[in-house]
Amino acid sequence: MIDTQHASAPPPRERRDPEATRQALLQAGAELFSERGFDGVPIGAVADRAGVNKALISYHFRGKRGLYRAILEAGFAVMTARLKAIEAEAPTARDALRAFLDAFLQVTRDRPGFPTLFLREVLAQGIEPTVVPYLAEIVGVSRRLAARGAREGLFRRVDPLLFHFGLVGGLAFFFATEPARRRAAEERRLPFAMPDPAAFIRYFEELTLRGMAPDVPSRPRPGPAPEIPSRRTPGHAPGGRSSRPRGKGARA
Repeated sequence: MIDTQHASAPPPRERRDPEATRQALLQAGAELFSERGFDGVPIGAVADRAGVNKALISYHFRGKRGLYRAILEAGFAVMTARLKAIEAEAPTARDALRAFLDAFLQVTRDRPGFPTLFLREVLAQGIEPTVVPYLAEIVGVSRRLAARGAREGLFRRVDPLLFHFGLVGGLAFFFATEPARRRAAEERRLPFAMPDPAAFIRYFEELTLRGMAPDVPSRPRPGPAPEIPSRRTPGHAPGGRSSRPRGKGARA
């Protein structure tokens, strides 16, 4: 006779801490999907890395696609919350810019592979519909930062949407390609050292401030001095000599 009570029960780890199981799956999935892409990761590989039964992926996320969607949502939810808090708390536009850039650095430290995962998704499938509201919030924060910087005299006035893509695009590319750079450096395939992410953030801050600085009206360059006409009586050359033509017989 089959003990149905025990047959349907989840593994011991799940009974002790369901939230720990969920977080382990999210972390394992984020690592593997960012490395290999969605199609390159079997569901069993995620379960093995998380150390749980693969049936728990369906139990918690309704399958691999649900897990993938949850990983994207979790990353964007954290990013959105941080950027909105920065917007509300930063005393100046300059402080807001610095905190905005630092937020990207911190999210990639807390969630390694997240930028790579997102770019893989966009290139392969387009934008996941469930993360569109978060993307809209992030665009709103950066657009308001552009407008605030212009009001405070930090930036010149530009298209706020172009400001967003210039700012976030550079950050996303740098952090999405960081794992590849790290591997190349470890294998000594590059003849130069890779930049530290914190150094890149400070460089990107200076680049943004200089590139967005208000236009300074240019002063007219001094031209050649105007020619002053000489004061001389008509018919006389400079030095008091007559400029009239000499007649015949005139002495030299």
